[in-house]
This record gives sequence, C-alpha cells and structure tokens, in this order.
Amino acid sequence: MKTKIKRVNKQKIEFFRLSLLKWFKENGRHFPWRNKSASKYEKIISEVLLQRTKAETAARFFTSFIKKYPSWKRLAKASLEELEEGLNPVGLQKQRAKRVFSMAQEMKKRKGRIPKNKEDIDSIPMFGQYIANAIMLLVYGEPSPLLDVNMSRVLERFFGPRQMSDIRYDPYLQGLAFKIVNHPGARTINWAILDFAAAICKARQPQCSTCPIARKCKFPRPGKKKGKG
Repeated sequence: MKTKIKRVNKQKIEFFRLSLLKWFKENGRHFPWRNKSASKYEKIISEVLLQRTKAETAARFFTSFIKKYPSWKRLAKASLEELEEGLNPVGLQKQRAKRVFSMAQEMKKRKGRIPKNKEDIDSIPMFGQYIANAIMLLVYGEPSPLLDVNMSRVLERFFGPRQMSDIRYDPYLQGLAFKIVNHPGARTINWAILDFAAAICKARQPQCSTCPIARKCKFPRPGKKKGKG
C-alpha cells in the first residue's frame, strides 16, 4: 500500500523560508563549526557531538576536543575507553564513543577521504542518514536537510504532522524538508530552522507571541483564529 504524500503550498514554503532567513540574520547563533575556516573533519565531528545534545553544550566542549584530536588520523589512535572518558562532558558517552571510534577507524582506512556520492556515504559504518546529509550540505554544498527532532518539530507545527513515527522514513517530512532547503542558501536555511527551534519554537513553552510565522502556523495556541494557513 502506497503512502499518500501531502502537498504543501509553494507560497507557504516561500513565506516560511524568507521569514526564517530574516529572523536568522538578526538572531542567528555563532559556533566554531560554522566558521568558514572550519575543516571538513571539524564539521563532521560537530554534527556527531550535536546529536541529542544542546548546541551550547557542544560548543563549550568542541574546541578542547578538536585540540586534542585535530584529525581523523589522531582520533583513530584513541582507544574506545579514552573516548568514553573524553566525551563524558557532552553525555551519552558510551554510545557516542562507540560511534566516533568506528567512524575514525573507517576514515583511517579511507585515508580521510570522504566519498562525494550520498549512497557511498550512507554505506560507511555509523554515519547514517543524518550525518550523510550533513556531509552533503556542509562539505560539498549540496542542498540537504539537517532533519532531526528539532527541525521536525518546527516543520510539523507549521506545515502539519508527519505520517510515520520515525522521521528518517517519513516520505512527507523528508520531501518537505528537501523542498525547503532546495535553495542557494541551503546551509543558512538549515541553521535558521535549527536556531529558530532552540529560541522560539521550543518543545516546551514555544514563544508563539513573538513568532514571526505564527499567523500562518498550524500549531494550536490560545486565542488563535483558524485560518487557511
């Protein structure tokens, strides 16, 4: 049985995109991995550290981690136990250390070379869909969504809920996310959505009263009048 994919109005996507880019210009966060000088290695490691961790927490830890492990080659020399201890400040150290360790060993075999084909990236152990998208976006400049629970929350509230429990396999949400970031400023749009999720469209107590896209949002809130959206 085929899953019916909901259609989203192009004008609503454009409104969402332009509004968040404008908001980001004034309110965007600054992190070391977003600097132009950040290496490919640093960009990938940052995404591993950011998963299920607040960006501010990762930022406090990031510089010291990169200083200790400045390359895939140096990272590959670390033992699993060493990485567990080193990753303790950002939490989930056992799971995260196992992932970082496996990635480092694989990249050592590849001499630090990252495939340019998404299918080849997907096949690398412990990378997964999110990291593959991050590499395509941040390393190769291809429009790809950094679709996690935070981006998902913003998109679902504004455009409507997904159809499947796992965001990785939901055709509506995946398709919508790709449409939104399919733009010359894909990197900035991704960051804008993620920063907006952290500051305004929070999981708890969203700041709907100061939200620049509230008038077209589907998320129910006190005193909101139903509109076409």
